Amino acid sequence: MDKKNVLAVQVFRWSDGSYLEDQDHWWLSGIHRDVLLLSKPQIFIADYFFKSTLAEDFSYADIQVEVKIDNSRETSKDSVLANYVIEAELFDTACWYSIDRYADLRLSNVASIKLNLSSSTSLGFHGYWLVGRLDMPRLWSAEQPILYTLAVTLKDASGNLLDCESCLVGIRQVSKAPKQLLVNGHPIIIRGVNRHEHHPRLGKTNIESCMVKDLVLMKQYNINAVRNSHYPQHPRWYELCDLFGMYMIDEANIGTHGFDLSDHVKHPTLEPSWATAMMDRVIGMVERDKNHACIISWSLGNEAGYGPNHSALAGWVRGKDPSWLVHYNGGGSRTSSTDIVCPMYMRVCGMMKISRDPNETRPLILCEYSHAMGNSNGNLHEYWERIDSTFGLQGGFIWDWVDQALLKDNADGSKHWAYGGDFGDVPNDLNFCLNGLIWPDRTPHPALHEVKYVYQPIKVSFSKETLRITNTHFYKTTQGLEFSWDVHGDGCKLGSGILPFPLIESQKSYDIKWRSALWYPLWTSSSAEEYFLTITAKLLRSTRWVEAGHVISSTQVQLPSKREIVPHVIKTEDATFVSETLGDKIRVSRHSFWEIILSVQTGTVDSWTVEGVPLMTKGIFPCFWRAPTDNDKGGGASSYFSSWKAAHIDNLHYITQSCSILNKTDHLVKIAVAFHGVPKSEGALYKREKIKIEVDVIYTIYGSGDVVVECNVRPSSNLRLLPRVGVEFHLDKSMDLIKWYGRGPFECYPDRKAAAHVAVYEQKVDDMHVPYIVPMECSGRADVRWVTFQNKDGFGMYASVYGSSTPMQINASYYTTAELDRATHNEDLIKGDDIEVHLDHKHMGLGGDDSWSPCVQHEYRVHADPYSFSIRLCPITPATSGQAVYKTQLQNK
Repeated sequence: MDKKNVLAVQVFRWSDGSYLEDQDHWWLSGIHRDVLLLSKPQIFIADYFFKSTLAEDFSYADIQVEVKIDNSRETSKDSVLANYVIEAELFDTACWYSIDRYADLRLSNVASIKLNLSSSTSLGFHGYWLVGRLDMPRLWSAEQPILYTLAVTLKDASGNLLDCESCLVGIRQVSKAPKQLLVNGHPIIIRGVNRHEHHPRLGKTNIESCMVKDLVLMKQYNINAVRNSHYPQHPRWYELCDLFGMYMIDEANIGTHGFDLSDHVKHPTLEPSWATAMMDRVIGMVERDKNHACIISWSLGNEAGYGPNHSALAGWVRGKDPSWLVHYNGGGSRTSSTDIVCPMYMRVCGMMKISRDPNETRPLILCEYSHAMGNSNGNLHEYWERIDSTFGLQGGFIWDWVDQALLKDNADGSKHWAYGGDFGDVPNDLNFCLNGLIWPDRTPHPALHEVKYVYQPIKVSFSKETLRITNTHFYKTTQGLEFSWDVHGDGCKLGSGILPFPLIESQKSYDIKWRSALWYPLWTSSSAEEYFLTITAKLLRSTRWVEAGHVISSTQVQLPSKREIVPHVIKTEDATFVSETLGDKIRVSRHSFWEIILSVQTGTVDSWTVEGVPLMTKGIFPCFWRAPTDNDKGGGASSYFSSWKAAHIDNLHYITQSCSILNKTDHLVKIAVAFHGVPKSEGALYKREKIKIEVDVIYTIYGSGDVVVECNVRPSSNLRLLPRVGVEFHLDKSMDLIKWYGRGPFECYPDRKAAAHVAVYEQKVDDMHVPYIVPMECSGRADVRWVTFQNKDGFGMYASVYGSSTPMQINASYYTTAELDRATHNEDLIKGDDIEVHLDHKHMGLGGDDSWSPCVQHEYRVHADPYSFSIRLCPITPATSGQAVYKTQLQNK
């Protein structure tokens, strides 16, 4: 009794195993997982393996439980059977929560599982097989994560309990069919993300509240699958995924990406000496996690090449259980060691090519796609238009879930998000691990709204006067959902209501004829120019992951216009004003209502006031540059950023060639300005061939205060692509209330706007800013028809598209483009003295197919072609509104 045990732990920061752990995440040393010291009886349950085999019609499930007994004191298997009793029972615990009285454990026992001596074999441990049958099983899926409780007991010959083990298990079947992965006979769609274990304060250490927060967010944003990148994760994570309903690919801790750059060393997968270490990692993963219903496939690792060792790993998994599916992306993602074609960052055209390959009988699931680094995830809808409509494409896992930054204390006691190199760590990957859909504190990025939209299970389309609502669930009807509609005309709400229709079965659709729809009379009686219908599906009851009323699907479709949309023109009454040239200034004003002063030397506005309130402090400048995104920089010398820098797009100086009054009447004045965009290094004496872009601007100033800005852009023939084509001006910093009619309310761009509905929105300038950890182009809003900028008293400026110009991409920020480009951390940003506004006729997409090559799709690139566009500007007061001003330029109003 006086003797004491000593438990000693030694932590190695590096070992030969480190060569197998070259994954893109923080390499933090220490003990990250729980360490348990268990006391067990001398003979005890060492392990158990639960399996269920479903009948072809799913009417029953045959249950098998392999139990391994640690029996170091026994000499034979027969003596264990003579002196001990091994039993297993399966309980349906759902009934415990549906009654008011205490639960009766005996009544919830749905399967008695008995020892089958003929199936018992000895494989290292003494293994015993127990078998039973469950009639009419309720099946587990991510949509309906129904679980049973398995209890395995060990008793002595007198019936005394010696040991007991228990866990939650799901009855489900994962299988293959030509070009399909099936769960319970259905070809599920993987709407997934990759997830590294990361906590903003604790690094690789897990806490349950963070895991629950991740799952709650995933479910709320329609994510149904997770890939454990790139190692087996905390045991509690699997239990929670079983409980919440999340398909999972469990991945072995094998990643040898660095060997791709080490030609002088033979790759571990080709070396027999590494086979045992690799096998140990796969076996450890499978044996620990084998009883979890959420796991639909085992991954042999990530980016670890391909060779005979992988063949051995796949062989062991398939030998352990022939029904299991194996996943591995190495060697081109189509080797014999994977049951799933699982490429990473494959373009849409590549997916389609494989789907059409008659010799490829496996399903394609992207193990990584849509690299979410900074302001990214463009083109996501293009992937899902193909996935939703193409046999053999079953989804994918976005890279990745969370920005891997850590909280770091500043000298003043504040904190900031730190990334590679901020701790003096060398070597480092800088910000390359900041590629999540959420910030480290689990705040969603704007792109997560786009993910929710393309992943939503209720799809809505409008074609040929028919609205089709499709339930893409595989196991659930639309029972429990409430459908509603609302319709808007030119941003004004025309009507709304609940949408009554019969239940839609899984994988079925319901059609609503246009002329019999509830909103049709509203459409016929309205004189609006454009109409948008929104269909929304909400949960009627609360779930584990959200309260009742949560929107799971929301789709906006544009309804037909009742008449041809003609170019916008100003309809304003004649009003007299004063225009005069004072030295190098042109002053245009109307009594004490408004005043505009232009500089003849620069061809831009020096000031614009309304009733003495300053509006514009400087502008209007041509603008073709944006603060580069991470994706803009992808590709090194071949990146968009490098080509723009080489063409000096980032430092163009707009030299005014001419500025003169073209026309002047009592009611308007036209001023023409010609700009040459040349590199700042050229100075005023530049050669013709140095001109990068020529811009002609015509200001038409009306007595009403309206200013129409007509821009004609002619890029040099040696330019290829541009970040944007538009104008920039600066407003007084008090103009901090923005209201716009366009897409929103969150940040959106030409190739990431499917989730952003067209409506009228309102925000403060500060709230428009998106605090990406590394600053870059952000805060844009797409397809804007009109926008107003006002101070707290209601004075401000209105801007809209004009004539035949298409809707604008807008941006307003206290941070200048140069400042967003300069700062390396969001907290380093310094606000300017005014608000920088961009109104873009064209703005290049974000890309995101990956972040290391130029990957903006063709239709979202801005080619260096001639462009012409017009913008209307005018002052507004508390007595006017953007909506009212916009109506004055619509036809037939």
